[in-house]
Amino acid sequence: MTELRTQLLLPRPAPAPDAGPLDERLYDLAEARARRLFHENPILASSFGVHGEDSRLGDPSRDALEGQISAERAHLAAVEALDTVGLSPAARFERDLELHNVRLGLFDLDEMRAWERRPTGAGDIGDAVFLLFARGAAPLSERLERIADRLEAVPAYLEASRTRAAGTPVATWLDTDLRNAEDLPSLFAEVQAAGQGVLRGAASAKLERAIAGAQTALEAWTGWLRDGLARADDNWPLGTERYDELVRLRAFGDLDADAILAIGEEQLQRNHDARRAAAREVDPDADEATVIERLKSNHPATFEQALEGYRDAMRRARAHLVEHDLVTVPDDEVIEVIPTPEYLRSVMPFAAYFQPARFDADQRGLYVVTPAVDNDPNAMREHYWESISNTSVHEAYPGHHLQLHVANQHPSVTRMLTDAPEFVEGWGMYSEQMMREEGFDAGPAFRTAMYTDAIWRACRIILDTRMHRGELTEDEATDFMVEHTSFETANARAEVRRYTYTPGYQLSYLLGKVLILGLREEERRRHGPAFSLKAFHDTLLRNGSLPISFHRRLLRGEG
Repeated sequence: MTELRTQLLLPRPAPAPDAGPLDERLYDLAEARARRLFHENPILASSFGVHGEDSRLGDPSRDALEGQISAERAHLAAVEALDTVGLSPAARFERDLELHNVRLGLFDLDEMRAWERRPTGAGDIGDAVFLLFARGAAPLSERLERIADRLEAVPAYLEASRTRAAGTPVATWLDTDLRNAEDLPSLFAEVQAAGQGVLRGAASAKLERAIAGAQTALEAWTGWLRDGLARADDNWPLGTERYDELVRLRAFGDLDADAILAIGEEQLQRNHDARRAAAREVDPDADEATVIERLKSNHPATFEQALEGYRDAMRRARAHLVEHDLVTVPDDEVIEVIPTPEYLRSVMPFAAYFQPARFDADQRGLYVVTPAVDNDPNAMREHYWESISNTSVHEAYPGHHLQLHVANQHPSVTRMLTDAPEFVEGWGMYSEQMMREEGFDAGPAFRTAMYTDAIWRACRIILDTRMHRGELTEDEATDFMVEHTSFETANARAEVRRYTYTPGYQLSYLLGKVLILGLREEERRRHGPAFSLKAFHDTLLRNGSLPISFHRRLLRGEG
């Protein structure tokens, strides 16, 4: 760990004009934690472009996890001990955010402890390989050599992962990693084919041996997972008390779980009404179901054509932002659209975005699109033209790609490590509505697709809350999703499977949009005629991916 500590240059905020004597101590603590996290989790390090860890997989054992919990508790105590009188207003804000991050992370690690009943070994390996293979931070030959290093560590990694198991495993979670393990050979095959083109001699032989060893270890891992299925249950809900605590720690202001559920139910009805109205605009003589069926039937003939459709939609959206001066679009951002790797398709049934690695010179974002789940013959119906437009706004411009690219420029390590999906996902959903308000693909067919996606996200609020309070089973949740969204059943089932191990995440999309719209209205009233939509957008984006309650504080001049 000494090498990482000495070589990794982390940014920090410039000294405040009214700097306090403890400001630098706070930033020292935040940077020490970041270095520790990158060493403990090399996959996380790679995702941020910290390549000194690229040859490692890390230690996933129970002892290592318990050690991480202890280290986080010690860090929490050290930050809490800083007297706020000795901090500038900007540093006090950063301290509050650091405390928020660590308390939320400790709740995940030490209270929920899903890692004891949710094996993630195969998924971890897929992420470790994909992050190096898909991003061009170094020449392909160098990245393949680091992948070989990681694959050599797979047998030990999977063996250590078994020590985390405690209690009765969760069948859905075992099945998810079993699917990951079964899909990984396709990723290995791509790596192997790439290696044949650029590696020679000992390096080529090492990669071949590492892949073979990893596949053998995965076969043993899948056997272990199947043995676990024989005694597994589906007791994954958090329960009301722990779910309420999770919501409190997320810093949603005065919103509790009941209030959030009420927002989901109200938004579900509102967006159903709006979709019916938009469908009548598309065809006054057809019922809503017929219009939706017609839209879903109008899709590209092939998945390759669909990918080009996604690329075209995001290019048009970017041009619209610039032409209408809605937000600052940096000249140096780059995005690439690719198929979702097979090992991720069962948990990413539509599309997703991988942000640029913070410390890479190559600031390319990856927009992945899933061709099908479980080889569903109806999968292309989810890639209908209007949905392609809406998804590209959400994932690319001005959604995740633009927001996360700009967030990467902020010098705060604390903000870099903040997990606030209600802003990140909320911004993506807010972007969908804002772009229609500003005239992009604003016709009734596009609005029908937008409201369909909003109905889906309203379902997420309801299902996230009710599933983790133990009120709905997976099958009931899948039926609810299909009923309200008209998704293909395979896609809906893959969606719901993910909800079981991401409590509090899925509600973030539409809830975040509602909160951002509320914040926009507050700022519009506060500034009156001087309100600038572009300035509002630019201020949010440059301050990073923070909980919306923290954004509100910054807009009010705190910090």
